[in-house]
Amino acid sequence: MTITLITGANRGLGRETARQLITAGHTVYIGARDKRLGLEAAAKLGGRPLALDVTDDASVRAAAEQVGAEAGCLDVLVNNAGILGPGNDAHDATAEQVRTTYETNVFGAIRVTHAFLPLLEVSKSPVVVNVSSSLGSLEIAAAPERHTSVLPVYYPALAYNSSKAALNMVTTQYARTHPKIRINAVDPGHTATDLNGHTGPQTVAEGATIIVRMALIGPDGPTGGFFGNNGPVPW
Repeated sequence: MTITLITGANRGLGRETARQLITAGHTVYIGARDKRLGLEAAAKLGGRPLALDVTDDASVRAAAEQVGAEAGCLDVLVNNAGILGPGNDAHDATAEQVRTTYETNVFGAIRVTHAFLPLLEVSKSPVVVNVSSSLGSLEIAAAPERHTSVLPVYYPALAYNSSKAALNMVTTQYARTHPKIRINAVDPGHTATDLNGHTGPQTVAEGATIIVRMALIGPDGPTGGFFGNNGPVPW
């Protein structure tokens, strides 16, 4: 039995990832900040509800204790919870606005990963998938017109884009210090979700493909990489 936790799993890409992994035979914890929505999603998907606010230390600790007591280990962690947040206008953004976005997209992923590392370390084949974005690529940001095959339309957004760039670096650092865990960042592409007002051209099923693929890798799979549905994404 593969034990998986997905943060922000009550809707969007997280929910679809949960659905696909449950279909693949995983026991999936549906991490959700709103307990009621988490319970509803878990009931519909056949997962296990887990109250989890990635911005709250006590909530994350309690979630780790629950999974430890119930499952004894964690095989796959998908850090999916993310927000667009304020502070995306580089001219007017304040540090406080940008911090709001980082609290979920960067510090949240670190907070959850740190809390669940002891459970991952007792797994026979542990995996961490950090849901990033090609908008966080420094190479793409420097010359978007050269990378339209990866990112057809570039959107400048100070807080969001830089938070995903930071998450990419976080991914490489964890991968370097934890060689027994397969740790990668993924780019689902422009997917129609609540995050973007459902403006993305991809369905959630299409966007979740790379998340699921990297969640299913074995001990011989890649680590410390950044991948999209069509292969590696430039840093």
